[in-house]
Amino acid sequence: MSAESPLIGVLALQGAFEEHQSCLESLGCKTRQVRTPQELEDLDGIVLPGGESTAMGLIGTSGGGNMWEALKDFRRKKPMWGTCAGMILLAEKCIGASAVIEDGQALIGGVDVLVCRNYFGSQISSFEMATPPPPGASDRSSFPGVFIRAPAILTAGPDLEVLGKVTATPCRQAAVVLRELEARIAKGEDVVMMGVVDALERKEGEGIFYKDVKKDATSAASGISLPGAADGSNAREVICAVRKGSVLCTAFHPELTQDTRWHSYFVKMVQESSAS
Repeated sequence: MSAESPLIGVLALQGAFEEHQSCLESLGCKTRQVRTPQELEDLDGIVLPGGESTAMGLIGTSGGGNMWEALKDFRRKKPMWGTCAGMILLAEKCIGASAVIEDGQALIGGVDVLVCRNYFGSQISSFEMATPPPPGASDRSSFPGVFIRAPAILTAGPDLEVLGKVTATPCRQAAVVLRELEARIAKGEDVVMMGVVDALERKEGEGIFYKDVKKDATSAASGISLPGAADGSNAREVICAVRKGSVLCTAFHPELTQDTRWHSYFVKMVQESSAS
């Protein structure tokens, strides 16, 4: 790899992959659209774009699911960035109703977050709001976060670096899911799994599964603590950007703006990884 022009792939199963390519190429990177495991070879990093995570899941598992296995292996070795739907694919836990998939959504996993799909609403509810800029950016003004059917991170594991938070009201569907979660927490249940609302989890080497687990009196500390709703409204402070080592996740769509600060941040991650 040339330090000035790393080769970064963009998963091109579905979604805004061309927009990511344009942003990366404007920063001097070489890019490659990735649709097969073979196209991961020689890449210095990869972006999982925004789009429809359910559609990506269906496409990626066709033909035996080899693409997801290849991406999981890539994630362990080189930098990976998931935006919006791509973030959902990297999440270890995901809640939110889906009428499309019966057996659960295919995930790459690896990031210990609980994600709520479509937290910010439907396609017609898409909007832009100010979000924190990436760490180290010389321009510390807010970043124009574009949210399109966007997920939100409700909880993040202790080994994750939280890079950004926003305060936002969940859409009606997400609010129902959150109420169900809170009711189960109040009953003392381990709500890592919520089959009634299409929840799923991937554990390394064990695939995706649904499971309802009751807590005993000694396991209360393992429960989930959700972000609380503000007085007089259901607005909550949720996480919109996290990092775990060489894996970056953002809930919004940086590729749909003219601001390349988050792309610059990821390029720096790639360059530092290749130099180490």
